Amino acid sequence: MTKSHADVLADLSLGKITDYIDHYTPSLLQAVPRSLGRQTLGLTEGTLPFVGQDIWHGYELSWLNAKGKPMVALATFVVPYNSPNLIESKSFKLYLNSFNQSRFADLGQVYQALQQDLSGCAGKTVQVSLHNVSEIMTFQPTWIPGICLDEQDISIEQYQYDPSLLAMAPNRGKVEEKLHSHLLKSNCLITSQPDWASVFIHYRGAAISHEALLKYLISFRSHNEFHEQCIERIFVDIWHAAKPEFLAVYARYTRRGGLDINPMRSSEPYTAPNIRLSRQ
Repeated sequence: MTKSHADVLADLSLGKITDYIDHYTPSLLQAVPRSLGRQTLGLTEGTLPFVGQDIWHGYELSWLNAKGKPMVALATFVVPYNSPNLIESKSFKLYLNSFNQSRFADLGQVYQALQQDLSGCAGKTVQVSLHNVSEIMTFQPTWIPGICLDEQDISIEQYQYDPSLLAMAPNRGKVEEKLHSHLLKSNCLITSQPDWASVFIHYRGAAISHEALLKYLISFRSHNEFHEQCIERIFVDIWHAAKPEFLAVYARYTRRGGLDINPMRSSEPYTAPNIRLSRQ
């Protein structure tokens, strides 16, 4: 990590005592350069082996209408993978809190503020969707597709990140598989607080050992990195170890502070399955 990257992390509100401002304050948003994590993977803007997006859901969005009446909504925010910055999650929460006692003329004005401010922080256009809290189907819990790796009766001894655990399955040849695990846990890069996720992996190519893949995912248990960085790391490790024809990695992280983060990376344009899990 370069000194400039260390300075960026030191300036974040994450892990520090902060005031909760309840009047609209766009300056609360804080950006983290994606290059911070990608440099450790040997990636630059021109060498990214993936496309994708970070899908956020906001469950605690409220503001005042023109007459001062409180309004509430649910929100979806989609940040493109190639934005220069990711949006730091605590600053995102503080920013959304700043809407609480602010008056907006109508829903369109709320939407415009959100899109403008978030796009400015990310450095690329962020898609914003606002949902009525009665839209049950949009946030209905669903199943995660594919084979669950967690049913394997295996012994685990490695809880420190170890990409060498990945291995191929002998004598299985070429396959196309959808796999998932609910056992992904990592820790916040700044606070070391636990981040919990279910991860979905869809690939086509030489068969990957299910036992090895589960052990590898569990090795993130003591690893400190942001959500988006962890998923890019998982993608790159599998991409290098298995050399698949196609790969998609999609994680559904549990909610914290009214927000969940769901990064998806794939080797080609890919529509992620419509997933929302009971832990979210």
